[in-house]
Amino acid sequence: MSRRRPRPVEILTFPLAGLLAEGPGSQRAFRIAAVVIPLDEPLELAEPIEGVLRVSRTNRGLLVDARLQASLREVCSRCLAEIEVRLELEISEEVLPSVDLLTGLPLDTTSEPDVERLTTGHELDFGRLVRAAIALAEPIAPLCRPDCPGLCPVCGALAVAGHGHPDEAVDPRLAPLLDWQPVDAEAVTDYTPPDRPAPARRRR
Repeated sequence: MSRRRPRPVEILTFPLAGLLAEGPGSQRAFRIAAVVIPLDEPLELAEPIEGVLRVSRTNRGLLVDARLQASLREVCSRCLAEIEVRLELEISEEVLPSVDLLTGLPLDTTSEPDVERLTTGHELDFGRLVRAAIALAEPIAPLCRPDCPGLCPVCGALAVAGHGHPDEAVDPRLAPLLDWQPVDAEAVTDYTPPDRPAPARRRR
């Protein structure tokens, strides 16, 4: 098996016709260093992408395996502060040719329409795989820290311990609710309906 040391790259499109011409088990390795790519809105990178990409020849095509690090610009879902979210990405994807290497004729892709394909120039569009991995790894509700208290619903300030507001005037119609207390379940007694005489039957 042919192994090569990773080499740094600045773009995420890789010509792999040479690897396709080699036997199964051959490999190429690329060091992803300081790469910035546009993402689908509203995603935005906070730091360049770093990591290692390895591409191995298989009997069908190529196996793409990558371990990457990236950071996204996000907003805390509780306090709305701007934050950076660190992502650890793992990509493992089979990629097949779209054009026969020897004849240059298009290959039939209808039987496997969901499989990732090389371009007609035998290039790997790795950026597309990275964008998909970042979109899947984005947290649904990012936080600046796990115990973020969020914002005060009254003034909008950070609701840290001890934060509060003086009691405001209460609508007189709602004043009786201030004395409401939850019912103690143990103090509740079972209700027994009083005995009632059976209803008289009607004469026909």
